[in-house]
Amino acid sequence: MNSSTTQKIDIQKVESSRIGEVDFNNLIFGSTFSDHMFECDYKDGAWQNPTIKPYGPLTISPGAKVFHYGQAVFEGMKAYKDEKGKIWLFRPEQNFLRINKSSVRMAMPEFPREIFFEALTSLVKLDKDWVKPGLGNSLYIRPFVMGTQVGVGASPSTEYKFMILMSPAQAYYTGDVKVVIADHYSRSANGGVGAAKAAGNYGAQFFPTNLAREKGFQQVIWTDASNHQYLEEAGTMNVFFRVNDTLLTAPISDRILDGVTRKSVIALAKQDNITVEERPVLVSEIVEAAENGSLKEIFGAGTAAVISPVSAFSYKEKTYELDKQDDGFATRFKKELLDIQYNRSEDPFGWRYEVL
Repeated sequence: MNSSTTQKIDIQKVESSRIGEVDFNNLIFGSTFSDHMFECDYKDGAWQNPTIKPYGPLTISPGAKVFHYGQAVFEGMKAYKDEKGKIWLFRPEQNFLRINKSSVRMAMPEFPREIFFEALTSLVKLDKDWVKPGLGNSLYIRPFVMGTQVGVGASPSTEYKFMILMSPAQAYYTGDVKVVIADHYSRSANGGVGAAKAAGNYGAQFFPTNLAREKGFQQVIWTDASNHQYLEEAGTMNVFFRVNDTLLTAPISDRILDGVTRKSVIALAKQDNITVEERPVLVSEIVEAAENGSLKEIFGAGTAAVISPVSAFSYKEKTYELDKQDDGFATRFKKELLDIQYNRSEDPFGWRYEVL
């Protein structure tokens, strides 16, 4: 599909900000939104009318195809404010590339690069006061696309809406996480849409995750759909295993999301001369490592949580506790990532993107 547009963004500012109504010390992740949002429609084979407007509800037909056939993809990004008041994004090019990759997989049109970055930076600049300084504070950014053509015929939509919302955020997980290794439910399958950030991928996770929570666990480590022998992702994050001093993680495939934090952790590990193996990881080898003491750490990696250490995992109704690693890989990588994101250290990789 043609994804071109030559139109400039129309900016409609709010008459008065809602920021004074927000308690920034008691935020519920993703529930409070900043003053403005971005909206752009795809009609007649082209993206049209890119607009930044006051945040508010949409009017959309109940016959829109997104409700019936799930044509929806999204991204997760963050803006950070450093000690001097400058605002930074972290590797936004990766998010741009991935939302278009996800769109293509869901038979949706790609979005133009120039409009994506203009909308992103203009929106953050407008709502710059919503980006609070201080380690752990950020502005979570949610670009997403959905099919809006009216009709319940089983075919791809011919009309779409691209939007960006922003939500002030604090730390996503405040403590260690206990997980269950899946031996029945699956997140994705070969040839499926696991590598896309498709909305339905996450909706399908809620039921098995609820079952895990009923047993006192916060998340699920997903396994392959074929025979549940290989470890893949942890909840909404990529997952790493430290066996002795080697870092293991599943390779990218059409089942596994190419996480921005994941690839950043791998780059940091290699810079720190830590051995990284991107390969299929057997459930049995991690259970064996837990039993013989060579399993030192498990941690998830994702935009919302950054790095989330796992304190225990359960498999086949048996729970394995992990010793807390105060100076472990998870602690190291989280510090190194945050220092780059908040402009507290050098950025040898060129990951920071200055907005303001």
